[in-house]
Amino acid sequence: MTGKDSVVLVDKNTTPQIMATGEKGMAVTLATVESQPNKAAERGKAMRQVVAAFVANLGTINTGLIFGFSAVVIPQLQATDSLIPVDESQSSWVASLSAIGTPIGCLLSGYVMDNFGRKKALIATQIPTIIGWIIIACASNVGMIYAGRVLTGFGSGMVGAPARVYTSEVTQPHLRGMLCALASTGISLGVLIQYTLGAFTTWKFLSGMSVIVPVAAFILMLLMPETPNYLVSKQKPEKARRSLARLRGSSYNIDREVEQLQSFAAKTNASGKKQLSMRETIQALVHPSCLKPFAILTVYFMMYQFSGVNTITFYAVEIFRDSGTKMDKNTCTILLGVVRLIFTIVGAILLRRCGRRPLTFISGIGCGFTMVGLGVYLYFKRQWDLADPPIEPVATWFPVACIFIFITTCTVGFLIVPWVMIGELYPMKVRGLVGGFTTCMAHSFVFIVVKTYPFLTHLLERHGTFILYGCFSFVGTVFFYLCLPETKGKTLQEIEDYFSGRTKTLKKAKPGNADQQDGQQFLANGAKPSVLSPEKNKLLP
Repeated sequence: MTGKDSVVLVDKNTTPQIMATGEKGMAVTLATVESQPNKAAERGKAMRQVVAAFVANLGTINTGLIFGFSAVVIPQLQATDSLIPVDESQSSWVASLSAIGTPIGCLLSGYVMDNFGRKKALIATQIPTIIGWIIIACASNVGMIYAGRVLTGFGSGMVGAPARVYTSEVTQPHLRGMLCALASTGISLGVLIQYTLGAFTTWKFLSGMSVIVPVAAFILMLLMPETPNYLVSKQKPEKARRSLARLRGSSYNIDREVEQLQSFAAKTNASGKKQLSMRETIQALVHPSCLKPFAILTVYFMMYQFSGVNTITFYAVEIFRDSGTKMDKNTCTILLGVVRLIFTIVGAILLRRCGRRPLTFISGIGCGFTMVGLGVYLYFKRQWDLADPPIEPVATWFPVACIFIFITTCTVGFLIVPWVMIGELYPMKVRGLVGGFTTCMAHSFVFIVVKTYPFLTHLLERHGTFILYGCFSFVGTVFFYLCLPETKGKTLQEIEDYFSGRTKTLKKAKPGNADQQDGQQFLANGAKPSVLSPEKNKLLP
């Protein structure tokens, strides 16, 4: 037999594995293990999932438009030639009224998601937003602006949880982290758009332009499929298969994923009824699989809001002015929006490579040092101003650098990770409802931090307030190190099993440990270990 002929007899698709008895008495077998499947064949079409996630997160751009709008409209309304002149009190209502509608929208979105579907929730959320922007664009008095701001805030609250839950359920684990971060990218993009266009256009024209985003989101979402997770939970496996076919492609093993979803739904009692009763809903909400992640994310949002991120966003111009910098304040604000957008994109990419915990630690430590640094500088700035005669500030670049580094480090972690985890951590049965609760808590903390900032500046002075924010970041970092799980690369089923107590860890088991456990179990069953070896000059089967 020639060498060429002998090669034909060897099965290249299998790998013989010989396991011998070690010093610790591990059981050993001779086995032929099939080769691992190609990862590319196990993954669906990435572009289809990217498109679905992008469309679902279009509405989050509108949230950024709402955040940035008040910074643009208030100076124009306060101008002497304003069509609708407003005083200081009315200006504060224009800025804050959107925050009144946001928590209500957050709570309602959870109910709509779980009872009518993720897709319908994303479609419905655009309606009040469209109406709100039209009312503002056509406003002839300040009352119409008030009404428009409440409606756009309501729509902004509704879109947060559905966009993230939809994205997490239509994407596979290797894409989920990066694509769930599209929501944070959309918000940063919206803020930058308003800052930039607002410098060149009137607020009425800007309102008319802003309506384009929710209209596009409404139309495109009509073309998207419902999530397979939701369809399986409502006992619609055939529709789930059709949805997966659109999201993964024809070459993907659709039946296997549907079977996995059905098996998991049966294990967690997520299927069987089209709608949970009130008692079942309450039981699901107080179950550890829901309470544990809710507690983690609530503390996460509290810590990151009290790091000072929205204080910097809302009072950026004032802080730049008080720092004594020679740079133009509006230019600094636009550059801050650019930096936020760039590093939101960077954070989305790093989320896939580095995971949730490392980025969170970067934000916690970076925000802590920059806020303390800013506070210390403002303390010396105050001493210089109170001196007789006043001392000219030095190193005016330092507070500007602190603010920009703060936004950079905060964006890559704090502004992305908790929003991504809303779509990851919660059990399927109440994912929409508790996701709405979480976004409601997040926006409530935004309101608390922004409203308490003036009070804290009177109580602790401005420098003391920023030092306090820095201390919150350091304390939060310790909490995250102790309590925040790493969900990178994990399926939603694995994450739910972990919080339910069905698995003790989300960390991957080491192959050696797994082999040792198998061997110990083999010996425990009374089997006698033996050494097997292939016969000489004989091919393995």
